[in-house]
Amino acid sequence: MNQASLLEMANSVTGILTIFLGAIAGISLLVGGIGIMNIMLVSVKERTREIGLRKALGARRADVLFQFLLEAIALSLLGGVIGIGVGVGLAKLVSLSGTLTAVVTTSSIALAVGFSAGIGLFFGIYPANQAARLNPIEALRYE
Repeated sequence: MNQASLLEMANSVTGILTIFLGAIAGISLLVGGIGIMNIMLVSVKERTREIGLRKALGARRADVLFQFLLEAIALSLLGGVIGIGVGVGLAKLVSLSGTLTAVVTTSSIALAVGFSAGIGLFFGIYPANQAARLNPIEALRYE
């Protein structure tokens, strides 16, 4: 055993941990996106009469689509901001322990906000499309 083999072993362990944490993050994003889609689908069902009224008064399909996409993105960004706050707090706790130095960069925060908005956009498309395709007459009759 020499220093080079120890360094190689440490790098391989770090690489495996990075892949493992990335897989956990990917699964978390998928579950969060499905949660956002479910919330937005329930929102569409609960607001069917409102959507019908808006469309009957002249709202275009694009207007309804934009409204629900914006709501889905706002919902996911709120979750992203909460996640960033928790991550920064945990990084400070780890740094205060003295064993490791955790650094949160602005690029990682920007990446997190971008992914959060992207997840909201991707998983909000289906519910927004469902809302935009509603027939105003049937939507106004919905109970």
